[in-house]
Amino acid sequence: MSKPAGFSQRCLHYAFDYQTPKTLVIPDIGVGCVFRFGQLLVLLYVVGYVCVVRKAYQETDSVISSVTTKVKGFAFTNTTDMDPRFWDVADYVIPSQRGRDEEEGGGDNSFFVITNMVVTPNQTQSRCPEVPNPSTTCMDDCDCIEGHSDPRGNGIQTGLCENYSTTAKTCEVLSWCPLEIDTKLHALLASAENFTVLIKNSITYPKFNVHRRNILPHINSSYLKRCEFNRATDPDCPIFRLKNIVSEGGVLGIIIDWSCDLDWWAGKCYPKYSFRRLDSKHPVNNVAPGYNFRFAKYYKTQDGEETRTLIKAYGIRFDVIVFGTAGKFGIVPTIVNLGAALSILRLIPVVTDWFMLTCMRKRDRYRKQKVTNLNEDAETESVSGQSFSFTFYIPHCLQ
Repeated sequence: MSKPAGFSQRCLHYAFDYQTPKTLVIPDIGVGCVFRFGQLLVLLYVVGYVCVVRKAYQETDSVISSVTTKVKGFAFTNTTDMDPRFWDVADYVIPSQRGRDEEEGGGDNSFFVITNMVVTPNQTQSRCPEVPNPSTTCMDDCDCIEGHSDPRGNGIQTGLCENYSTTAKTCEVLSWCPLEIDTKLHALLASAENFTVLIKNSITYPKFNVHRRNILPHINSSYLKRCEFNRATDPDCPIFRLKNIVSEGGVLGIIIDWSCDLDWWAGKCYPKYSFRRLDSKHPVNNVAPGYNFRFAKYYKTQDGEETRTLIKAYGIRFDVIVFGTAGKFGIVPTIVNLGAALSILRLIPVVTDWFMLTCMRKRDRYRKQKVTNLNEDAETESVSGQSFSFTFYIPHCLQ
């Protein structure tokens, strides 16, 4: 037979030969243990991780949420810098809240509670010497530039060098005078830790048409007036006391988790509360710690002159963070994950064959028995020069 003809015949065999699986029983405990151990691992993965942990047989939906907040409490201060004063929620909560009872809404997903402040009253638009610092101190008018403004300063320089005190001279500025001195910080609202906040949260899972709120069905008005959240004794109460307050302020997250398994009764879908500080409080690198900002209240005098009271407020910003995912049995993800599990199971015989043909002592004998070429001119099969006869067993019921 010529080489081209032989090559063509081999190509035809490669293209049109049919391969059919053949069962080869290996009576070896080692190979059997590898095979069964692989099946066990796949079973544990599918049942334990895919079904129990990930619940991959479920369809999922993300939560849609709305939040309203309401802070309650009052405080009294009496310091040398300020007259005796009574504070309520309209003074120490920003933004201001609307409503005075449990049925009215107010607030937002974030609110700020003032704990400390620096108050500079009776400021007017005028000229005054700048607060001393290395960039504002001067010896004479030549050290001051008229019209110059420093973003870190308090106003626009007039070009004059004025006495700030008996020991210091600074450049005069056009600004709101007298200027703020933010070194006199006092804990004005030490009782802020006793303030309470009511959080009303409504959520929806639109795919499953599930609507829930954190004021659960068993909560009534009388219970709401006396309850306070406690993870051990009162985990369903939506009223929280502001205990985690630091002197320089900060950002605190109130986290509401609505993750629910809707394969069970939807009424068991309850919120889980947790709390976390969101800003950094590094014990060493604590430059510019906490949270603060400035705002002003403006007035008109009897002479028509505009004045203002500048307030630098320190405190805690509370961010209400709502998240959650609901899951419910779905036929499509179940079929997809079942098919994936069966595909993984089909890999186990491949791994076992590799172990048998590579690691076993009788691997050469197994390799000879692994592949059988059928000779159509003979009535028996030839396997590597050896002949094997096949005996077909007919079930007794068919004899």
